[in-house]
Amino acid sequence: MSVSCGVECALVFGCSRWALKRCTRVGSDDSETWPLATHDEFHPVPRLCRLILAVYEPDLRNPQCPPDGGYRLNPDWVLKHADYEQTLGRSPPYLIYADHDRKEIVVAIRGLNLVKDSDYKLLLDNRLGMQMFDGGYVHHGLLKSAVWLLNEESQTLKRVWEDTGREYQLILAGHSLGSGVAALMTVVLVNHRDRLGGIPRNKIRCYALAPARCMSLNLAVKYADVIHSIVLQDDFLPRTATPLEDIFKSIFCLPCLIFLVCLRDTFIPEGRKLKDPRRLYAPGRMYHIVERKFCRCGRFPPEVRTAIPVDERFERIVLSCNATADHGIIWIERESEKALEVMRENKSETITVPPKIQKLERLKTLEKEHEDALQKAVSLNIPYAVPIAGETIEIGIEEMETETEAVEANNGDNPKAKPELSSRGTNWDELVEKLFERSESGKLILNRELTTRQIQ
Repeated sequence: MSVSCGVECALVFGCSRWALKRCTRVGSDDSETWPLATHDEFHPVPRLCRLILAVYEPDLRNPQCPPDGGYRLNPDWVLKHADYEQTLGRSPPYLIYADHDRKEIVVAIRGLNLVKDSDYKLLLDNRLGMQMFDGGYVHHGLLKSAVWLLNEESQTLKRVWEDTGREYQLILAGHSLGSGVAALMTVVLVNHRDRLGGIPRNKIRCYALAPARCMSLNLAVKYADVIHSIVLQDDFLPRTATPLEDIFKSIFCLPCLIFLVCLRDTFIPEGRKLKDPRRLYAPGRMYHIVERKFCRCGRFPPEVRTAIPVDERFERIVLSCNATADHGIIWIERESEKALEVMRENKSETITVPPKIQKLERLKTLEKEHEDALQKAVSLNIPYAVPIAGETIEIGIEEMETETEAVEANNGDNPKAKPELSSRGTNWDELVEKLFERSESGKLILNRELTTRQIQ
């Protein structure tokens, strides 16, 4: 009798302790040790939020639901505004915009439409560990959507970039479902930059707003220099490794699912999560907008913290009434605009004195953080993680080969380069499959020779 009472007391104590820790955890706990982001690195975010919101408008000259202050874009600079009829369900609707004031070419991709079957089919086209790519795992349906969009628009992007003097940045931005498509488009483009006229890596940027977990940890860290994920406070989507298809099949009972996932993840050791190569994560460098604090009512002036986390990478669900509201693109736009205003005010205080953080010094800090994150991934034995030295060598070899082919093509000595400039454009399906080989059953598997070269 006493033994059973002791077991019961221990069980009650354990459950109470778990409930207390979960109920007192707030979204700001995930980034409490991260440094603050600067104005220069965060300033594109509100503008890109407005561009994504513009995708929802049928007529940008007569907007129906503009955000505060309007979309602040020039409709004459919109190169393409594709809806569901034009994408044929292969991709969420998107917008291509040439911002000549800021010298940017922007591809903005909207998020999930709850009443469109094609978006659900895109999410359901996946299975845990189904798709390997570039030495890691990615979401199969989102990768297919990214490749389809590249087949449709890469020639347009290449033409515009070359016509504008090869000076513009290429920015891919997406929200929710669109964030996964944009992130995987970025991974493909970075590996085949020569197909866009040899655009430098430092001119390609991706901003994933309320990001879907679409790639394995080694890829999320590897591409942290070009992919930036923006998370608003308690947003549930970047925090749950539950497959996207399971999340959105339960969209009308989402609080129940979040609670069950929270309970399940409590019993999964951190080491086991890190060693699972199939586990998907939010991509790239993380920017966390924090506006609420524990046991304090209301919203506070938001602050933005940033890091490239390897372990503890938004792994714990926050049981909050704002877990779903913080996922909305409207709230992300509003709070990021407020955060940018706070940064602007703080920056204005240093007008008459040297700035606290020099721009060049901050750039070196970002590069150092990326190197440290890559090295930490290797030290934690993350599957397929590679150190920065190996990646730098590979990029250097790729750039040398691209330059050599370009010189030979200009001199007429390389006949193999000429067919790539045909009117049919680049076939991105073929380029992506170069990273794979097919098994006897016809399934795509990772090319062993390429994997070995990357690990070495």
